[in-house]
Amino acid sequence: MNHSILPMLRRAPLALALSTALLSACGHQTETAQAPAAPRVVAAQTLRLAASDQQNLTLLPGTVMSANQVQVASRLMGYIRTLPVKEGQTVKAGQLLFEVDPTDIQGQVAQARAGLAQAQANLANAKADYERFGNLYKDQAIPKQQWDQIQLRYQVAQEQVAAAQAGYNTAAAQMRYSAVTSPISGVVVQKMANPGDLAAPGRPVLVIEGQGKLQVVTQVPGGVFDNIKVGDTAQVFANGKTLSGTIAQAVPVADPMSHTHTVKIDLPADSGLDSGSFVRVGFAVGSAPQLRVPQSAVVDRAGMTGVFVVDKDGIAHFRLVRLGARVGNDVEVQAGLNPDDTIVTSNLPEVENGVKIGGGNRG
Repeated sequence: MNHSILPMLRRAPLALALSTALLSACGHQTETAQAPAAPRVVAAQTLRLAASDQQNLTLLPGTVMSANQVQVASRLMGYIRTLPVKEGQTVKAGQLLFEVDPTDIQGQVAQARAGLAQAQANLANAKADYERFGNLYKDQAIPKQQWDQIQLRYQVAQEQVAAAQAGYNTAAAQMRYSAVTSPISGVVVQKMANPGDLAAPGRPVLVIEGQGKLQVVTQVPGGVFDNIKVGDTAQVFANGKTLSGTIAQAVPVADPMSHTHTVKIDLPADSGLDSGSFVRVGFAVGSAPQLRVPQSAVVDRAGMTGVFVVDKDGIAHFRLVRLGARVGNDVEVQAGLNPDDTIVTSNLPEVENGVKIGGGNRG
């Protein structure tokens, strides 16, 4: 026998054993791959989506303000002596808001009083001359020219007294303006001066908003403004709810800097909003097919907003979506879904990628 063949014959049983073991292992793995574990079943409701014609909403930011807002300023030039009210304080009509130092006005009143006294004294003298020379003229003791001068002097004295009286009344009235009171009942929303500041006519010191009707003030671009009018309905979105407002004012002249128009929208009495709140206003401009899903179907997973879509086998898959305006209990889907997609609408905390949806309504 050839001695070189002996080692090969000795190794043959070992190779055969290894081959058999490998084939057995491969066969076992093939059987395991062919029998995967069944997906977990979660009972949940589903909804099949369908597009419907909806109004296109242009969303614009707005601010809630009182429909009755006044800016309170002094009618006098002077330093503010006292300013006891604070921002957020409720005031009543006629309540003292601030006082302006009346020193300058007091001097004007004194001067006007002195001028009135002098005019009255001149009138008394002119009246005495008028009565005395009148009798002389009747007796033809003085010429007509002199009598005419006496009458003119008396008339001028009367006019001077009237003018001095008007000046005094004006100066005295100015004294009343040194104490500024609230023209309405409401809340002080802005305070633009402090004691010691100089008050001047036309320069607001306080802003007061009357309690009652609220409005949303927003700036509208020309393309949207051309499609709205006073009396139209606008949707207001705030604090997760939708309100229906009425356009009360639409300024036709655009702002030269922003090229937008100021629009004011009346809110319903039960809006529940506060003055100064930020809202979004939706103006309907045309219509187009839109997809909407229940707000309850939207989930947040790891900071990503999406919904679970169910495939033809009933398996749930998380899909990212881009959302638009919220309308009632629904929300507009701008991207991420298609008509005829089926989404999960309930039991979402138990739903994850790869689970099988069952036990609910399949749409």
